[in-house]
Amino acid sequence: MPILNRESFKDSASGDGLPKLPLPSLSETLDTYLRCMKHLLTEEQFSKTQNIVMQFGAPGGVGELLQSKLVERREKKANWVYDYWLNDMYLSNRLALPVNSSPAMVFPQQNFKAPIDSLRFAAHLMSGVLEYKTLLDARALPVDYARGQLSGKPLCMEQYYRLFTSYRLPGPDRDTLVAQESSVMPEPEHIIVACKNQFFVLDVVINFRRLNERDLLTQLEKITKMAGSEDEPVPPIGLLTSDGRTEWAEARSVLMRESTNRDSLDMIERCLCLVCLDEASETEQSDATHAALMLHGGGPSKNGGNRWYDKPMQFIVGADGCCGVVCEHSPFEGIVLVQCSEYLLKYMIGSPSKLVRAASVSELPAPRRLRWKCSPQIQKLLTSSAEKLHRLVKNLDMNVHKFTDYGKEFIKKQKMSPDAYIQVALQLAYYRCHGRPVSTYESASTRRFQQGRVDNIRSATPEALAFVRAMTDRKVISSDKEKMELLRCAINAQTKYTILAITGMGIDNHLLGLREVACEMKIEKPEIFKDKAYRISNHFILSTSQVPTTVEMFCCYGPVVPDGYGACYNPQSDHIIFSVSSFHESPQTCSVKFVKCLVQGLQDMMNLCNRCNCGPNPAEQRRNNQTVEMQVHTETQDKTSQKTSDSTKNPPTNPQVLMKSIDPTFAKAQIQTSAKGKD
Repeated sequence: MPILNRESFKDSASGDGLPKLPLPSLSETLDTYLRCMKHLLTEEQFSKTQNIVMQFGAPGGVGELLQSKLVERREKKANWVYDYWLNDMYLSNRLALPVNSSPAMVFPQQNFKAPIDSLRFAAHLMSGVLEYKTLLDARALPVDYARGQLSGKPLCMEQYYRLFTSYRLPGPDRDTLVAQESSVMPEPEHIIVACKNQFFVLDVVINFRRLNERDLLTQLEKITKMAGSEDEPVPPIGLLTSDGRTEWAEARSVLMRESTNRDSLDMIERCLCLVCLDEASETEQSDATHAALMLHGGGPSKNGGNRWYDKPMQFIVGADGCCGVVCEHSPFEGIVLVQCSEYLLKYMIGSPSKLVRAASVSELPAPRRLRWKCSPQIQKLLTSSAEKLHRLVKNLDMNVHKFTDYGKEFIKKQKMSPDAYIQVALQLAYYRCHGRPVSTYESASTRRFQQGRVDNIRSATPEALAFVRAMTDRKVISSDKEKMELLRCAINAQTKYTILAITGMGIDNHLLGLREVACEMKIEKPEIFKDKAYRISNHFILSTSQVPTTVEMFCCYGPVVPDGYGACYNPQSDHIIFSVSSFHESPQTCSVKFVKCLVQGLQDMMNLCNRCNCGPNPAEQRRNNQTVEMQVHTETQDKTSQKTSDSTKNPPTNPQVLMKSIDPTFAKAQIQTSAKGKD
C-alpha cells in the first residue's frame, strides 16, 4: 500500500482543496420549491403560495436583495450555509437529545456468559478506539470518495476529527459546539466510564505509555468494584443531560456553583468518549428493544442515568450483550458514525483480544470517581428530568424489520437505483397508511465541498405520487405497463433530485440562507417564510436516511416531529433492514402498521417488476436454492446450522463554536493505508 502524503491529506481533511459550496440561482430554487409543494397543498393554498413566491422573486424585490447578500457571503466564507445550518438543525433546537436528535448504531447481540466477558469486550473496544484515535491524531485516515450518484469525487474529512475532540455545551437559547485543537502542551487523555450512574476517569496514558488491553481490563474491573461499593445512594447526574436543552443549561449553571461539580464537568467534557457499562435491562431480546435501549437507555429505572448525552460518542456495553453506540449529532453525520463503528468491529474481529501481561504498566493508579455536590434545587431538577425521560421512553414506538424477500441486487437487476427505489417504497407505504403525500426529508451529503454537511432530497415528488396512486387507488385503473412506466418516472425524478442535492443545488439550504440573511439584516420576515406552505414544507412527517453498513449492525433514530416517522434503512445484497420509529401519543402514527404497509409495497413493486420484466422472483428462487441445498446436504450427510436475526431545531447569528486545546498523542509519522469511503 502507498504511504499517505500527509500534506496533501491536510487539504482533504480540512476541505481546503475542495470547491466551495455553490449558490443556486434564486429563480431555480423558487421554481423547484413550487414544483415540490404543489401536490402537497390544496388548490387555494397553492394559488396563494404561488403569488407570494412570484412577489418574492420579482425583479428588484426582496428576494434579489437577499440573494445578493448570499453572493457576498459565499465570497467570504468557506461554506456560506454552514453556520446557518448548524444553528437551525441542531444548536437552536431545544428538544432533548435522546430519541429526538441523537442516532444510535446497534451492534450484534453479544453472548456474555459471565460479568468478566462484558468487561473484556469493553476493554477490546476501548483498545480499538485508541487505535482509531491514533489514525486521527496522525491525520492518516484515508480520504473518503463518493459512491453511488456521481461517484469518485474526494470528500471533506473534517467531520471525522470531531469524533473524540468535541462536545455540545447547553445554552439557554442556543447550544455551543465546543471543539478542541492540537497544542504543543500535553494534556491527559482519558475516557469516562459510566457504571451504575457513576462516572469514573480512566486515564489511557500513564507515564507517557498508552495502556494496553490488559491494563484497560484491570481498570474496568476496579471501576465495577468501586461502583458497587458506594454505600450512599449516588445521584444520577447523567439524567440532567437527557432533558430539554434549556432545562439542562439551567441545571448545569446550578451545578457550576460548586467547585467539585466544576471539576467533574470539566473531566467529562474533555474526555475522548464515554464507555457506558450498563446493567442487564431485563427486557425481551429483540432488535427493536435493543434499538430503543440504545436511544434512551431504558429510562431512569434502567440505564437512562448511565449516560452523558453532550459527548459525541458513547459506547454502550450491556451486561446482557446489548451493545452499540449513541452519538451527539451536531459534530458529524451518520457516515462518520458508521465508518468509525465498522473500524471498531472489524478491529475486534481481526485483532484477537490481547489479554497478556507483557509491556503493561505496573502498579496502575486506581481510576478516579467523579464526585457531585447536589443541592435541593439539583435534586428537584433531577426528579423533573427523570419524569420527562420516563415519558419519552413510554412514548417511543420502535419497530425494526428485516425484509428478506429481496435486497439491492434484485433492484439493480431492474436497472434502478436501490436508494431511489426504497424511497418510492416509503412513499407508497405512507400513502397506503394515511391516504396522502407528506413533506419528506432524505439526507444528502454535500461533502464534495468545503465544510460540507447535508441538504435535503425532497422525496415526495409528484412523480412518486402518481405511482402510488396507480398502485393503491381503485378509481385509477392502470395496466402493469403503465404502472411500471410510472415507477421508472418516480425513480428517475428521485435520482435527479438526489443529484441536485449532492451537487449543492438543493432548495432547503438556499431557502434557509435567504431566511437567515433577512434576520441578520433586521428586515421584516418575508411573506414566503410566514406562508403556511413553508411551514408544511419543513414539517417532515417522513424523516428518512439510508445508512448502509458492511458489517452486521444497523442504525436507528426517532421521529423529528410529533406526528411523524423516522425511517432508517440499511440495504444489503439479499435483504433490507428497516428501523421505523414513531410516537405512541400521536393518534396518526403506528410503526407496526407502517412496516406492514412497507412490506406489502415492496412485495407489490417486486411483483410488478417480475410481471413486466419476466425476471425471477428472488424469494421463490431463494426457496428453490434452499431446497436444492437441503438435498445436497442430505446426500452428503453434512450438518449445517443457519443463524437469523429477528425482524428488527433563534437568532440568526453564527453558531457558537469554541476552540480548546488538547495534545495529540501517539501520532504515527507514517501510516500505510489506502481505502475508499462511502458517501
